[in-house]
Amino acid sequence: MAAQETTEQQRLAQADSGAASWKRWGPYLSERAWGTVREDYSPVGTAWGYFPHEHARSRAYRWNEDGLAGICDNHQFLCFAVALWNEQDPILKERLFGLTGEEGNHGEDVKEYYFYLDSTPTHSFMRLLYKYPQAAFPYADLIEANRQRGRTDREYELVDTGIFAENRYFDVVVEYAKVTPTDILIRISATNRGPDPAPLHLIPTLWFRNTWSWGEHHDGVAMRPSLSHTTIIPNQITAQHPHLGTYSLSCDTPSEALFTENNTNNLRLYGTANPGTYAKDGINDAIVAGRRDRVNPAGVGTKAVFHDTRTIAAGETAILRLRLSASETDQAAEGGQAPFSDFDRLFTERQQEADAYYAALQPTTLSADERLVQRQAYAGMLWSKQFYYYDVAEWLRGDPAQPPPPAERRNGRNREWEHFNTADIISMPDKWEYPWFAAWDLAFHCIPLAILDSEFAKRQLMLLGREWLQHPNGQIPAYEWNFSDVNPPVLAWAVWRVYKIEQKQRGHGDLLFLERMFHKLMLNFTWWVNRKDAEGNNIFQGGFLGLDNIGVFDRSQPLPTGGHLEQSDGTSWMGMFCLNMLTIALELATERKAYEDISTKFFEHFLYIADAMNNIAGLGIELWDEQDTFFYDVLHTSDGSNLPLKIRSMVGLTPLFAVTTIEPTLLEQVPSFKARLEWFLEHRPALAQLVSRWHEPGKGERRLLALCRGHRMKCLLRRMLDETEFLSDYGIRALSRFHDDHPYDAQVNGTNYRVAYLPAESDSGLFGGNSNWRGPIWFPVNYLLIESLQQFHHYYGDDFRVECPTNSGNYLTLSEIADEISRRLMRIFLRDSDGRRAVFGGQEYFQHDPNWRDNVPFYEYFHGDNGAGLGASHQTGWTGLVAKLIQQQGEHRT
Repeated sequence: MAAQETTEQQRLAQADSGAASWKRWGPYLSERAWGTVREDYSPVGTAWGYFPHEHARSRAYRWNEDGLAGICDNHQFLCFAVALWNEQDPILKERLFGLTGEEGNHGEDVKEYYFYLDSTPTHSFMRLLYKYPQAAFPYADLIEANRQRGRTDREYELVDTGIFAENRYFDVVVEYAKVTPTDILIRISATNRGPDPAPLHLIPTLWFRNTWSWGEHHDGVAMRPSLSHTTIIPNQITAQHPHLGTYSLSCDTPSEALFTENNTNNLRLYGTANPGTYAKDGINDAIVAGRRDRVNPAGVGTKAVFHDTRTIAAGETAILRLRLSASETDQAAEGGQAPFSDFDRLFTERQQEADAYYAALQPTTLSADERLVQRQAYAGMLWSKQFYYYDVAEWLRGDPAQPPPPAERRNGRNREWEHFNTADIISMPDKWEYPWFAAWDLAFHCIPLAILDSEFAKRQLMLLGREWLQHPNGQIPAYEWNFSDVNPPVLAWAVWRVYKIEQKQRGHGDLLFLERMFHKLMLNFTWWVNRKDAEGNNIFQGGFLGLDNIGVFDRSQPLPTGGHLEQSDGTSWMGMFCLNMLTIALELATERKAYEDISTKFFEHFLYIADAMNNIAGLGIELWDEQDTFFYDVLHTSDGSNLPLKIRSMVGLTPLFAVTTIEPTLLEQVPSFKARLEWFLEHRPALAQLVSRWHEPGKGERRLLALCRGHRMKCLLRRMLDETEFLSDYGIRALSRFHDDHPYDAQVNGTNYRVAYLPAESDSGLFGGNSNWRGPIWFPVNYLLIESLQQFHHYYGDDFRVECPTNSGNYLTLSEIADEISRRLMRIFLRDSDGRRAVFGGQEYFQHDPNWRDNVPFYEYFHGDNGAGLGASHQTGWTGLVAKLIQQQGEHRT
């Protein structure tokens, strides 16, 4: 008997069927719009400097809005967020602060503490926690202290300033509960954690994205919306928009309403005349500086706030309730209180429905702490959706009502992508540090997202192949800073995994989705073959492939030696791509026989790639080093010489990713493919030896296709599972610890290039210096290793055992090794026997304080030795994969 659907599951089905747009409103507001490529109109692409944080309160954004704990509609016409003031700060806290790429000693870095605590897939219930200090926010101190630190120093964080001493801060919890798709309850709760009473201004803010200042007229963007306020309903702001319609924001507490315009303050920024009397920073000036002339006394504008002032006693909580609604109900009849007559009951219902949804989703075998971590990981995935608007042609051309952009931009960033034009809800890697499009991140996001909302995950993947994103030549855009760069081709893998996750949930797969994506993936595969196989020998270059500084040289730039790299990882990714495409084609061929032909093409292409890794173009050059039993990149110089770059890194483990099995039952369903496979194996004996065959009595032969089989796989695992090399207590390192005592040096043209083991941040500025693949633990590649081990186990079974850890005398099946790596990754976030979470590192305040220790951050990557969080602090994007690992471990226990 099927389990009864929860209310949230029913709501999600309605959203997917189009019966009701439960996803019309969500956390689609960015946490940083300043310092992005889209807002950069400088000559040479200096995004951080062109639009700094100091400008953000006074300057209208062209493409996307930002705010604190905010929401907006799915076209971002109307935005809501929370602003705060503690009577000490020089400006309102309207948005999160952080260092730019140039200011941070390890690149850009948000310097705030906030936590995504909860969200349902339809955003019917959401909760976020923000830690707001009671003393003046140390903007200058954070900038100056980090400026004085070098690459070898750790970052200077907000907690290091001493601003949280004696717990003198507010816990500000912002919650949303939807009554209907267009009726949203909002509760702001501020708790004084300090020892003394402290003032706090709660400033809920409603505003329209500025579409009217640029001189564009398509899609009616020039039509100006309005916010207004009347004394008839004193605690209500009315919003009228030509496309969105009419909304009202009501407040349950008598509060002052202030109005201004979401226009740039040209006078403050540039010393030129303003387009009108009121500007974007008018409310800031009115509250902080007492400049009442900066807000409109007529009670109209395009940006407005309720201004609520409290003095909160130590340990006490102040609550402000609001309701944002498209309802036509006349609230004046009940003195403006009608919006709140059922407020608390409805809020409780939505909270209970969220609890019921996750109770049904999470395995019963999970511990309370595993449930907490998984639910916060899911919350981060869901809160990290963002309205992403970028029309490259319009951006390059400039706007009619603005000064023309410098001519140099026509030869700069993204000039080859004028077709790129999107205004969609997209899952962001991190809405502060990476609030922009990134394709290979997005592929990984879709795996845990598919557990929550398979329709959303599928639409994200389909978006990557739409004609307004994918290049006509077949390339998938990489990321906003450089669409033309190259990330690993993991899209086909993500498509197949999302298909299988949904198939498991629903009992059937979406073949139409699979087929639509297959055609887009074919274009992308062809682009790779034509553009990234320099000599046509089935060895691929690719460039940096998302692994930033993992190599000796910057792999995105011409090599100082000349020539090119024969890349072990580039070739392995393409082997994986081939097998993913083969798997999808065979699935389609079971229903549509035309796909049997293309299945053969990918089968043969994979064998050619596997053969090339052993003998490049018949020249006797191997990426596999038999003496070291490891795969290396080979430097192929312009004079024809070849030099293996003997670095033990994730590059040498990526061949493990390319693995799949073909079941005998599947082969019987595709007889034409089976016949051609058997012909190929008979008439191409040199390539046939690359296919393993395992006969099960009564079941036929299972085929294994992999770049590493048997001996080589065991050799790689011996190194990977060695705790003196790759295996950490918290997962698999990106670089072997061997290089701590044995750095790799390459002398080129009098310059020494060194790769050494760096378990934490990078010691160079390569790729901005804000990420490091020379020792830390990264979730995406760890996750792929786990899946590969599970696939190998499916073929080899329980009799095939490997020592884990190496030299321990303990032998495990490949499935058990996958589970062991999963548990080590989970250990980063879960409390140990001493109550400590590795992710917090040595910060004792976070480890033990009851108001901090269960608020879990999901970092970009993790210290190779102690598991501490590093890089972007809210990259629930691919680090959200931990939710999938927890789910899987819980199901295994069952």
